[in-house]
Amino acid sequence: MDMQSRIRRLFQASIDTKLQAMDALAPHIELASQVMVNTMLSEGKVLACGNGGSAGDAQHFSSEMLNRFERERPGLPAIALTTDTSTLTSIANDYSYNEVFSKQIRALGHSGDVLLAISTSGNSANVIQAIQAAHDRDMTVVALTGRDGGGMASLLLPEDVEIRVPSQVTARIQEVHLLAIHCLCDLIDSQIFGSEE
Repeated sequence: MDMQSRIRRLFQASIDTKLQAMDALAPHIELASQVMVNTMLSEGKVLACGNGGSAGDAQHFSSEMLNRFERERPGLPAIALTTDTSTLTSIANDYSYNEVFSKQIRALGHSGDVLLAISTSGNSANVIQAIQAAHDRDMTVVALTGRDGGGMASLLLPEDVEIRVPSQVTARIQEVHLLAIHCLCDLIDSQIFGSEE
């Protein structure tokens, strides 16, 4: 297969996954945006975490909130728990890598805050511990997952929201996670600041 055919096949796989996810995920993305809006309007914040590409997604979300998404507006309260290398490495060194997010949540999270927990497999041990810590702090969880939801899915409470991408392929799941994050940003802005239509 020549390279351009391979590229077209990857584009088509991404398009097909997004089309399959669109109707399945729309109600969950809507609900997650409402949870986040209610938190922000009540002076709460969103803490976000994940590993690798999902860490990048956590940082992407917090930067769109703190700075701006597509319009001029005041910053919104969101913190990525993936960015402080001194904190991450000290927790990993002194305790365990599985605690790098949960220890931060126990220190920074408050009742009414939201945890945005991102894992393509749903099985990242440190994200699972983050969900447990968030529940201990009376926080709501929005989980971005894929495949069968993994261990994260079984931990979620009725008030939590899971946005599970219907795919087995990590790259396709990550592509839909980014789209879901952009949808959340758009919906949060429109609910708090009004439609720009």
